[in-house]
Amino acid sequence: MENETVIKVEGLSKRYRIGLKEEMHDSLAASITAFIKSPFKSFRKLKNLSSFDGEGEDVFWALKNVSFEIKKGDALAIVGMNGAGKSTLLKILSRITEPTTGEISIKGRVASLLEVGTGFHSDLTGRENIFLNGTILGMTRKEINQKMDEIIEFSGVQKFIDTPVKRYSSGMRVRLAFSVAAHLDPEILIIDEVLAVGDYEFQNKCIGKMQDVAKGGKTILFVSHNMAAISQLCSRAILLKQGEKIADGTVSEIIDAYKNANIQHQSDFGFVKLPPNEDLPFQLLELSLKNKQNEVLNHFEHTEEINVSLRFKITKTSPNYYINLTLRNQNEVAVFTTTDEDYTEGYAAGNLTEGEYTYNFTIPAKLLAPSKYNIDLFFCNRFYPIVQQFKSLLNIEIIDSKTLRGKKQLYRNDAIVAPEIIWTLATTNPK
Repeated sequence: MENETVIKVEGLSKRYRIGLKEEMHDSLAASITAFIKSPFKSFRKLKNLSSFDGEGEDVFWALKNVSFEIKKGDALAIVGMNGAGKSTLLKILSRITEPTTGEISIKGRVASLLEVGTGFHSDLTGRENIFLNGTILGMTRKEINQKMDEIIEFSGVQKFIDTPVKRYSSGMRVRLAFSVAAHLDPEILIIDEVLAVGDYEFQNKCIGKMQDVAKGGKTILFVSHNMAAISQLCSRAILLKQGEKIADGTVSEIIDAYKNANIQHQSDFGFVKLPPNEDLPFQLLELSLKNKQNEVLNHFEHTEEINVSLRFKITKTSPNYYINLTLRNQNEVAVFTTTDEDYTEGYAAGNLTEGEYTYNFTIPAKLLAPSKYNIDLFFCNRFYPIVQQFKSLLNIEIIDSKTLRGKKQLYRNDAIVAPEIIWTLATTNPK
């Protein structure tokens, strides 16, 4: 039934005791001795321990009065800083922990992937753990046997499937764990920030699988700090802050709200602002990345150009200075470097008079292969190359959500760049 509510959360709160204000004894004998010496004081401690009504320093609210509904077939992202309550919410929805107050109702079979290799036994092989993990997730032995080859192929660990899991890397474990959960054929799939462990190619593969799940009318809850993945997969998002729901809307609206609420983490959103420092000859004030619609982003389609804007201040004119920007991939390989150095007029930044300036330039579309990149910025001198450096100023992710996976490929997986090169065929010796 379309528009059917499959998850309903009402007034959900979760409270934890994170410590005791009283000093604890380090042995049973010391505790018994203290109890005999001060029985009334010990009774008060026990009473405080069992009481959970206070709002003292030892009480922590992971969630506070959170309410929302999810319709069948929705792909919902849960967004927020570390400690906002995202994982706690998913654990309650997965029935791993109980809420302190509030109610939840869920209709349908749930598969959750909250931690890497949850339910795996280190001494069992990958194949044996598929049976173990699949059974924990609710699959029958017949279902597991039917999907075994598909699970192994998707995970990409065929070569090591009969090797004990304790010899797997964390990336291999998450591949296998996700593959089992994704092939459970659930009506509701709950996924925490586990895909960050896998490599870029596998992350894309997982997103493609989740998109297939969503297109099949299934419901997805997805927690991630990866705004590109959220934009690809989800149409709606909820923003949590300190356990409270502060926004609920479209993905673009929530990403904007997240940016505004977390300025200190702005490098993850496509812009960075730095405070001025009058003691330096060159002051970087702002660096931003924009698409053709003038939206500030940190993720771009392979087919989109990236407009770079660099605002800076010169406090002292000094010849022989220039600005250098370098883009590096995940292996710290410099993909390209560009500079404001003008070979006909000298070193541009050094010849500027005191004041504020902005450089704008464009990274062409269809140049970068889908992957993650970092931007480094350097203020350099002709004779003493690096004067100031700003490492990993901004993160960029190039995605390819428009290519049909497995049917059309615009680039090789191991390519550093993927420019659009047009081939023309001419007949030189017609018959």
